[in-house]
Amino acid sequence: MTGETTVRTAVRIHGRSAQQDAVRALLDGLPARGGHLVVTGEPGLGRTTLLQWAARSFRAGPVLRLGPGPDAPATAEHLLDTLREVPGPAPVLVCADDAHLWDTPARIALSRATQRLRPAGPTGVLLAVAGHRAADPDFAHLPAVRLDPLSPPVAADLLDDLTDGAVAPAVRERLLAEAEGNPALLHALVRRLSPAELRGHLPLPGPLADAATLAEVAGDAPAGPCGDARDLLLTVAAAVRAADGPDADAGLVLDAVRRLRPEPGPGPRPAPLPEQLALAGDRLRFHGALVRRAVLATAAPDRRRAAHRALADVLEPGGDLLPALLHRSWSVAGPAPAPRLADRLAAAADGTVSAPYGLRATAYARAAELTVDAATRAERYTAAAEQALLAGRPERARPLLTAARDTAAPAAVRGRAELVRGLTELRDGPVGDAHQSLLLAASLLAADAPTAADTATLAAADAAWAAGDLPACLAALAPEPRNTLPGHLNPAPPRAAGHLAAAVREHRVGMRAMLEGRIDRAVAPLGQVVERGRTDDRPEGLLRSAAAALLLGDVDAARRGGARALAAARRLGSDALVPQALEYLAYAELRAGRHPQARTHAEEGLRTALRAGQRNTAAHHRAILALAASIEEEPDVVARHVTAALNTARRHGLAQVATLAEWATARADLGRGRPFDAADRLGLLVLPGPGRGHFAVWRLAVPCFVEAAVLAGRHEETREVLTDFAGWAAFGADPQAAAQLARCHALLAPPDRADGLYRHALARHDEAGGDFERARTALLHGKWLRRRRRPREARGRLGAALAGFDRCGAGVWAAQARGELRALGALSDGADTGTLTRLTPQQLRIARHVAEGATNREVALTLAVSTRTVDYHLRKVFAALGVRSRLELARMVEQAEQAEPVEKTGARP
Repeated sequence: MTGETTVRTAVRIHGRSAQQDAVRALLDGLPARGGHLVVTGEPGLGRTTLLQWAARSFRAGPVLRLGPGPDAPATAEHLLDTLREVPGPAPVLVCADDAHLWDTPARIALSRATQRLRPAGPTGVLLAVAGHRAADPDFAHLPAVRLDPLSPPVAADLLDDLTDGAVAPAVRERLLAEAEGNPALLHALVRRLSPAELRGHLPLPGPLADAATLAEVAGDAPAGPCGDARDLLLTVAAAVRAADGPDADAGLVLDAVRRLRPEPGPGPRPAPLPEQLALAGDRLRFHGALVRRAVLATAAPDRRRAAHRALADVLEPGGDLLPALLHRSWSVAGPAPAPRLADRLAAAADGTVSAPYGLRATAYARAAELTVDAATRAERYTAAAEQALLAGRPERARPLLTAARDTAAPAAVRGRAELVRGLTELRDGPVGDAHQSLLLAASLLAADAPTAADTATLAAADAAWAAGDLPACLAALAPEPRNTLPGHLNPAPPRAAGHLAAAVREHRVGMRAMLEGRIDRAVAPLGQVVERGRTDDRPEGLLRSAAAALLLGDVDAARRGGARALAAARRLGSDALVPQALEYLAYAELRAGRHPQARTHAEEGLRTALRAGQRNTAAHHRAILALAASIEEEPDVVARHVTAALNTARRHGLAQVATLAEWATARADLGRGRPFDAADRLGLLVLPGPGRGHFAVWRLAVPCFVEAAVLAGRHEETREVLTDFAGWAAFGADPQAAAQLARCHALLAPPDRADGLYRHALARHDEAGGDFERARTALLHGKWLRRRRRPREARGRLGAALAGFDRCGAGVWAAQARGELRALGALSDGADTGTLTRLTPQQLRIARHVAEGATNREVALTLAVSTRTVDYHLRKVFAALGVRSRLELARMVEQAEQAEPVEKTGARP
């Protein structure tokens, strides 16, 4: 220990909104009925914190706190009697912490009591049960929520909360990597360090997460009941260390245990599996990562080395060279360098290109630890960081880069390190910093690794693009292309080097020509990049192909390239590239007008980006989700994604994300009949001035601005931007632009020309495809026809608009079409209020559950949302359908669903 720091307590619970919603749903339902919920998770993840929060939040009645030992009820009747003694009719919340530590009679009593609480009055039971052991059968019948490790961005926010941000960047990276998302471990690590160590003025102790710290957080969870069990736990923990995953081969472990604990006769007697372990098929794993780490760290050093030696002895005859060498290296006594073993490890990592990225990162890092020469050590730490980044572990890559930077290294090695650093920041940091790191990488790599320099240059242009800095983007694309790329960062066979260099060169040349407006010079090189994507099987090349297709406006090719890049990234286990592939795919779906598909891919992309610690990529996905939701009647969903996207965009300088998010908000306003708000917001994005939106995005919002401005009576403001948009449409990068341009001209045209322009726009929509944009044009045309007393034509246009909006799930726009049809008398109030088609998918699900008799709390638990969300949507359902009670809603749902077969035949009243 080097002294303790006074660390303030976190002022809020981080990263537990879903679990808090589940607990809140239980609490909200208690005044009417009882309920039960189990909170589970391994030590340190916040079970007790969540129970304490629930106890503070519950104000409808008393809270009864129970714990292991003398606080545990002896029998079910004892607990029921205790509850009956609570005065008054108020509901009661029972918080039972660490219920897994109760003795068997107490657990059985609690389990039985939870099934008999109703007679004692409205009572809720909230149990905290350890997740590092097999599920307790006494509580298996109860609903449960699980606490998982915090994602890297959330853990970073917690660290800032604990330290007020007063931590040196390199120390911050080490702390986040060592904590692995465990809040209590992060708190313990921070508390262990002195202020000088936190600020980087003194070196950190090693190992940072030592045995004492891990044991403090894990408690008695790592303990085994006997020597055999402890050896099994230790061997599994050691095996997982070189498995690049949470589990290990059971046969390997058992063979190693036999070598570790030789016994006379046929072998050790079968024993029950320790509660810390789970067996799935032929794989053994710990229920929690913290317990696994604590088992390994707290074992006696000689016993730990013996376990690694036994694993190496089993693996070597089978030819598993890389894991065998890793175990052999960990079996070496003492911290002294072992140059020959380090060389063998590095050579095996170089040669085993089929090994998982994470395992290769571990091998390079271990080789670096055993290396004497400073330059070679830096090169191996850099190689480890490259592999960690490809594995989607930026929090692991950053400390490795710090270790590489602390030693002398050639320019090419420093260039590779800066390239990894820049790519990490591009996905999860200020993109201005990423831009500078990538430019530095390009200059350092220029002499010895020219194609790697080109890769860095292209990434620097991507960073400038994300920041909306057009001059910097053009400047980054200006240098001449180069020719080679090191195998560590982008493993490709030597014969592919020429193909790779040509693809990078063509992308740079075409992208620069596009940004300079020299379309004739951009089409050929970008087209070559798209064409190469048809035969490429590497995710990096396929991503380039998808990006080039988007620049050219070939959304079908972009969708194909994005889908193939996603498949390739998954096949290679590159968790770093999966979120980016999903981003390209979702954006291509959005550009094609396929909003439901875009939403599906962006939802998955958001989850994978957060898991991989890529906040910038997550912000892109949130912006896409906001745009997809902006056509539905879900303003709260739009607002939630916009708020989260803008929070990251403002902190990291993501101009493209900010523009997309603001556009989503404005489009939602326009759909809800608020053109003045939409025009104000869109005007900032598209009108000339310092606040104009991203250079490659703002034109996409021009059609929305023109519509909002016309409805708001601001026709004159549209002239200049419409001229610019006409040039954009002529270029052909947006398949919808020509039809949108004709629609804009129709909105601004005198009556004698408007009809023809609307019809021309619809014809162009038929060529381009896309239900949503065509339906918007049909809606505007139908409105125009109705106001000019041409009801028969208006009815056809509005009916087509309604069908198009319904087909793509654009609920808020469908409501506009129904309003116009109702004004024509083409849709009676009775027929309209009896249909469910105007509801969003979430509203429809809630309406059906309520119609079946479910309470708001039951609906919330079924759909895994909060009761407040259910309340909000239910109010919208009542307003949309014109009903005043649940009984009316139930009747309407029944009538509408009985009428569905008739409506699907296409019959109209």
